[in-house]
Amino acid sequence: MKKRGTFLTALLLALWGFAMAQQDITVKGHIQDSKGNALPGVSIKIKGTARGTATQADGNFTIQAASNAILELSYVGYQTREVDVNGRTQIDITMDDAKTDLGEVVVIGYGTQKKRDVTTAVVSVNTKDLQERPITQTAAALQGKAAGVQVTQPSGKPGAAFSVRVRGATSVQAGNEPLYVIDGVPTTDTRDLNTNDIASITVLKDASSAAIYGARASNGVVLITTKRGRSGDAVINFNTYYGISKVGKKIDVLGPTQYNDLMQEMGFNVTTPTTTTNWLDEVFQTGTNQNYQLSASGGSEKSQYFISGAYTKDDGMVKPAKYNRRVFRANLDNQIKPWAKLTTNISYSNVDLQDLKDNDNAGRNAAILGALNAPPIIGIYETDADGKQRYTMNPYKSGWDNPLAAIEGPTQGTKDNRVLGNAALDLNFTKDLKFRTNYGIDYTNHSYDYYLDYIMTTPGRLDHGYATSQRYNNLTWLWENTLNYDKSWNKHTISALGGVTTQKNKYDVTNQTGRDFPADPTVKTLNAANQITGETLQSEWFLMSYLGRIMYNYDSKYLLTANFRADGSSKLDKKHKWGYFPSVSAGWRISAEPFMQDVKAISDLKIRAGWGKNGNVEGLAPYASLGLNRFVRQTPTDPLSGPGLQLSEGAPNPDLKWETTTQTNIGIDLSLFDSRLTFSADAYIKKTDDLLLNVDLPDQVEYDFIPRNSGKLENKGLEFLVSSVNIDKKDGLRWSTDFNISFNKNRITELELSNVYYFAGVENRDNIITLRKDLSLGTFYGYVSEGVDPQTGDIVYKDINGDGKVTPTDRTIIGNAQPAFTYGMNNNLTYKNWSLSFLLQGTQGNEVFNASRMETEGMYDSKNQSTEVLRRWTAPGQVTDIPRATNGDVTNSRTSSRFVENGSFLRMKSATLSYNLPQSALSAMHLSRLMIYATAQNLFTITKYKGFDPEVNAFTSNTANSGNASQSSTPTGVTLGIDYGTYPVARTFILGLNLSF
Repeated sequence: MKKRGTFLTALLLALWGFAMAQQDITVKGHIQDSKGNALPGVSIKIKGTARGTATQADGNFTIQAASNAILELSYVGYQTREVDVNGRTQIDITMDDAKTDLGEVVVIGYGTQKKRDVTTAVVSVNTKDLQERPITQTAAALQGKAAGVQVTQPSGKPGAAFSVRVRGATSVQAGNEPLYVIDGVPTTDTRDLNTNDIASITVLKDASSAAIYGARASNGVVLITTKRGRSGDAVINFNTYYGISKVGKKIDVLGPTQYNDLMQEMGFNVTTPTTTTNWLDEVFQTGTNQNYQLSASGGSEKSQYFISGAYTKDDGMVKPAKYNRRVFRANLDNQIKPWAKLTTNISYSNVDLQDLKDNDNAGRNAAILGALNAPPIIGIYETDADGKQRYTMNPYKSGWDNPLAAIEGPTQGTKDNRVLGNAALDLNFTKDLKFRTNYGIDYTNHSYDYYLDYIMTTPGRLDHGYATSQRYNNLTWLWENTLNYDKSWNKHTISALGGVTTQKNKYDVTNQTGRDFPADPTVKTLNAANQITGETLQSEWFLMSYLGRIMYNYDSKYLLTANFRADGSSKLDKKHKWGYFPSVSAGWRISAEPFMQDVKAISDLKIRAGWGKNGNVEGLAPYASLGLNRFVRQTPTDPLSGPGLQLSEGAPNPDLKWETTTQTNIGIDLSLFDSRLTFSADAYIKKTDDLLLNVDLPDQVEYDFIPRNSGKLENKGLEFLVSSVNIDKKDGLRWSTDFNISFNKNRITELELSNVYYFAGVENRDNIITLRKDLSLGTFYGYVSEGVDPQTGDIVYKDINGDGKVTPTDRTIIGNAQPAFTYGMNNNLTYKNWSLSFLLQGTQGNEVFNASRMETEGMYDSKNQSTEVLRRWTAPGQVTDIPRATNGDVTNSRTSSRFVENGSFLRMKSATLSYNLPQSALSAMHLSRLMIYATAQNLFTITKYKGFDPEVNAFTSNTANSGNASQSSTPTGVTLGIDYGTYPVARTFILGLNLSF
C-alpha cells in the first residue's frame, strides 16, 4: 500500500510538471547588437507555431511562451538565432552581424530556400546598405555588389534609369533588362520603388533558377520583397538627407579671342566682340538632392502593418532638369483563421519630371553640346526688329540658338501616377499542403506636355509656336494560383509546387501635335493651334502560363531541383504561341560527408550544376504577327487634311516565334574558418536561338522593316565572389570586405537574311555600330585614322582594300564597347559607434566612341571648340594630332578610330562615414537609434577617357514599356558605348540623419 502511494505521488508530480511545462509563461527580454545598441524590430517567433512578436524601439520584448519553448530570432544583417526558454522569464540576447549564415533563408521564385541548399546561381544583396547609403533606385543597390550583374548609369539626368545586364546581353531587339518581381508582382521598372521599403533583394542569374518565370526570364530575374510589420508596439523610423551635386569634370573650350581666331582662319567675317559669355557656367549649376522618409510598423499577433511615405526632390546640375517623387506604401498581414492568412501590399507613386534634351548636337538644340559649342562672343538675349526679346543666335550660322534657348525656351513637364500592388490569400489545408492565390496590378497614368512659343526660339518661330501632348494608360494585371507540398521524413525532404498564372496588359495612348499658334504668348493650350495632328492607339497582350517545380533534399547533402513552365503569348501566331521552358539543377554539399568532419577549417563546401531554358518576346509589339494600321486625323488648314490610314512601320509576320536562351552553369561555394572567409565561383554559357531582329526592307516595299527570328547569340563567362571578415575584435573593431569580378564574352554566332547591319548614326556622319556574325554587340565600325598628314593637315585614313583610294569600302572594325571584365569591392569598417564604408567599381577593356569630339574638335562650321584644337595644323611641315580647320567639310571628322577611346575606369562610387549615438544618450531622448552620416558619391574616377564620364550610352533607352514595345528598326541591345553630348553623372556630397523610436 505504501509503495502504491509513493508511485501515485510520483506520477502526480510528473503530470503536474508536464502540465506546468505546457502552460504559457510571460517571457520578457532585451535584444542588442555586439556594440550594446538596442535592436528594434527583431522578429521573435516561437518555433513550430505561428505565434510571434518583435522588439520595441528600446530593444525590449514580451511574449507568452511555454517554459520549454524555443525562440527563433531574425533581423536583417544579423545572424539568425534560436534561444531555449528553459523556464526563464527574463532573457537578454546579443545578436551578431551576419557573416555567411548557412541557415539563412533566401528568396527564390515562388518560395524560399535555405542558403546551404540552393543549387542554382543565386545572389542575395545586403540590404543593410539601403539604410545607410542615400540610394533612391533599386538598381543602384546592385551596382558593384553582385558578380555577373553589370549595372551602369548611362545618364546623370535626375530620374534617369540605370542599365542592368545579368550575364551579358542576350537579345538584339527583345530587350535585355531583367524581370523584376516585387512582392510577387512582375514589372520592368523599379524607379518608383522607395528603396527604404526593401527587405531583401535576390538575383536569379542562371536559367535553372529563373526558368520558373519562363517567358520573361531570359535576362535574369531580380526578386524584391518589401518590409512587413511585426507584432508589438509601433516602431517608427525617420530618415532624411540633403546633398549638393556638381559636374565631376569640365571640358575646357576656346575663349573669345581664341574663338575669333579660329573663325577668321575658317573664312568668317569676324568682328570685335562686345560681350562674352561662359556658357558652361550658364548651363551647369550646383544641383541639390533632398529625401525624406517616414515609416511605422507594428501590430498584434493576428494583424500586422507596415506603412511608409517618402519624398524625393532632385534638382539637376544642368537646368532645368528636375525630378520630384512621392511614394506611399501600406503592407498588411491578417491571420483571419489559424489556417488562413490574407496579405496585401499597395504602393502609390507620383512623379513630376522636367526633362531636357541631350544626346544630340547643338544645331538640334541639345543642352550639353550646346554649352560646349555656343560662341563665347554673344550674350544670352537680343532684341528683334519688332523690339521683342529673344535668345541670341550663332552670328555665323542662322537659326542656331544659344543653349539657354533649348533649356529655358520650352514649357514642358511629365507626370506619372502609378499604383503597384497585390492581395494574396494563403490557405493551409494541412501542415504539408498549402494553397496560395495572388492577384496583382501595375497601373500607370502618364501625361506629357510641351510648348514652344513663337518668339523666343528659332524652332518656335519657324512653326509660329509648337506644342505636343501625350496621354497614356498602361494597366497590367496578374492572377496566380499555386499549390505547394512540403514533406520531411527521416533525412529526406521533398517540396513540390504547381500552379497556373494569367497576365494581361492593356495600353491606350493619345498623341496630339499643334502648330501655328495665335500671336499671344499667354495662349498655350494646344486647341488654339491652327494645325493639329492627332492619333489614338490601343493595344493588348495576354500571357497564360503553367508552372511546376520539385525540390529534393537528402540530409542537406544531396540536392536536386527541377522546374518546368509553359507560356502562351498572344503576340505570336497560334502555331507558335506556346513556349516550353524546363530546367534542372543539382548540388552536393561535400562538407556534410563524414570524411569531411575532421577538416575544421572548412565550414561549408558545395558544388552545383544546372541547365535550363528561358524565353523572350518582350521587344515585340502586341500585334507584330498580325500587323497594325492606324487612323491619323489632321485639321482642315493642313494641306494633308482629313483622316488618313497609315500602315504600321513593321510588316506582319505570322512566322514569328519565341526567342529562347539556353544556359548551362557550374559553380562552387566554399566557406572557411567559421564563415569568416567565403568564396564562390561560377562558369556559364548562354546561347540565344531564334534571335528577334527587325530587318530593313527595300524602299520599294510599303513597310520599313519586318520583325524576324534571324540569328543566334552566345555569352560565355566566369564569375568570382570573395567575402572576408578581416578583423573582428571584442573591443568593437571590425573590418569586412566583399570583392567580385566578372568576365563575359559576347558573340553573334549566326545572322540570317542579311549578314551585316548598321546602327547609331550621327548627323552628317556614317553609322557607328555594326552587327554581323562573329562580332559582339556594341562593335564600332568606321575608317582607321593613321594621324595627320604634316603637309596637308588632313587626316590620313587607311586604304584597307589597297585600291589606292579611300572609299566607304575601306571601313572596318575600329573598337568595341564590351568590357573584358567588370568588378566591385565594398569595404566596411566599424569601431564602436563609428562606421566607414566605401564602394569601388569599374570596368576594364571596354572602349567608348566619343562622338562629342566630332563636334568639339571637328572645326567644320562656326561652333565653338575645345582647347584641344589649339594644337591644330596651321602650316605645312607641322607635326600634330589635330587636323586643320575645314569650313563646310566633315572629311577630317568622319566616323573613324580617331574618336575611339579607352573607356576603362575605376570609380569611388560611394564613401560613407557614420556615427551611431550610444544607448545612454538615446535613452534620454526616448530614441532607440540615431545615426548621422556623410556620403560622397562618384568621388573620383580614374580613367583615360577625355569626355565628361566613360559610363555613357547615348543611344540606349532604358524606359520600361511593360511589353508594349513600339515597332522600331533601331535595336537598343546593339547601340552601346557612344557619347554624344550625354548628361554626365554628378559628383554628390550628402549629409543624412536616420532615427528610430
